[in-house]
Amino acid sequence: MQTEADSAYTQKNWTDLSVLIGGMLGMVVVMGIGRFAYTPILPLMQRDLGMSNTLAGSLAGLNYLGYLVGALWCTFVPQLLRSQRFAAAALLMSLVTTICMGLTTAELWWGVMRLSGGVASAVLFIIISAEVGETLARSGHAHWLGMLYSGVGMGIALSGILVPYFDALGNWDAAWIGMGVVAFLAAFLGVFLGRRRINVDVTVPAPAKETGSLRSVWLLAAAYFLEGLGYIVTATFIVTIVAATPGLGSLAPYTWVAVGLAAIPSTIVWPLLARRFSIRKALLGAYIIQAAGIGISACTTSLAGALFAAVSFGGTFLGIVALVLSEGKVRMGAQAGQAAAFLTAMFSLGQMIGPVIAGWLADMQHDFTLALLLAAGTVTCGAFLLMADSHFVTTRRQKG
Repeated sequence: MQTEADSAYTQKNWTDLSVLIGGMLGMVVVMGIGRFAYTPILPLMQRDLGMSNTLAGSLAGLNYLGYLVGALWCTFVPQLLRSQRFAAAALLMSLVTTICMGLTTAELWWGVMRLSGGVASAVLFIIISAEVGETLARSGHAHWLGMLYSGVGMGIALSGILVPYFDALGNWDAAWIGMGVVAFLAAFLGVFLGRRRINVDVTVPAPAKETGSLRSVWLLAAAYFLEGLGYIVTATFIVTIVAATPGLGSLAPYTWVAVGLAAIPSTIVWPLLARRFSIRKALLGAYIIQAAGIGISACTTSLAGALFAAVSFGGTFLGIVALVLSEGKVRMGAQAGQAAAFLTAMFSLGQMIGPVIAGWLADMQHDFTLALLLAAGTVTCGAFLLMADSHFVTTRRQKG
């Protein structure tokens, strides 16, 4: 017979699970759809509207600029994170900018939508992470937090599945509007499930003894910048690249599904590997796997090669984010927030630059081969920097 204490414990677990699922749906909306639905819809816009790769890369760059602006906004005005109205406005902005992408063909307004959507995605990513993380930590379920970010992969897979159907109904614009409607439905359910909002403590705590400085993460930050610069080429153009490959055009949207399915468990698998082998070794492995996948995508014409590129990318990019921020926290201790801000800024700069360069090169070369080879080389250089960073850290610790 269940006691009153057992009943209360079960109820608390269900409440925490509800908040977690609500947060996952939030990640589906603001990241999987709001940020990444652009990738499977892009080849449709190019097919129907003749959009150049240069413009495509520029729009992607604007979205990542918006993401950086949103992250900095939350960093310097943290009291906004307490405001339910601010969170609601950011959610509405994410939803509206997704739908409005399908209501215009004006390049200026596309740019405004992608920039604004980037700001909203950063703000909501931070708010959702803080609220769900605080809820789980207070009830002893902090180990569930990795599941939150699997919502990004779910949103990616969902967009890869649904975009072809919306395209069949009404071409590129129906794809944007349809994904916007799906995002509205997911947002409604997510808010309902996660309605137990936490008053997040965003005040700066009294400083403890500092255990590190930014000098301790500068090589890590440089490697992270190169990761942002390289991975974003695949994140932006993989469906476009596969669509242009003879014999694979009809399967292109489903490579994005493969990316999402590989991303779902990655935020749990890579931290487990880090605990088994160390963060730095796991991080190096993720860089190498990702670089290999990007390199293969530059020369493959087979379905197996395209799937390897999709899975190696999807299975690593979220894991790399989690591991880099964890390593920065370990090194900086009481100054972990400063490390996260610095590392995120470097990563965002890479994301902003990468698609602009790749789109321009693709138009100049009439394919993505050079852009992909440079992206693979960039991530490989990041791996070498990680090895240098590991040597630097080990040497410094030996010297005491």
